Amino acid sequence: MPTVFIPAQLRGLTSGQAQVEVAATTVAEAIAQLDEQFPGIRARLCQGENLIPGLQVSVDDRFTRQGLSARLQAASEVHFLPVIGGG
Repeated sequence: MPTVFIPAQLRGLTSGQAQVEVAATTVAEAIAQLDEQFPGIRARLCQGENLIPGLQVSVDDRFTRQGLSARLQAASEVHFLPVIGGG
C-alpha cells in the first residue's frame, strides 16, 4: 500500500504518526482515506478540488503537476511539501 508521510505541522491530527499507509490509487483517494481516519486533515491539505496554494505533492521522489489526480502504485511514497520560491 502507498505510504503518506505526514508533515510535522499536521501530526497533531494523526496523534503524532509520521506516516500512514493507505489503499489508494490517486493522491485524492489517499487524502480522502486520511480524512476518514483523521478528520480535518483534508481541510489542511486542500482547497476545493486542489491542493492549498503554496503546497506541492511529491510521489516517489518526483514532484508532480498532476496534483490530486497523480497516480499511486502499491509501493508509492507521498510527501506534501511547501513550495519554495527564489531566484
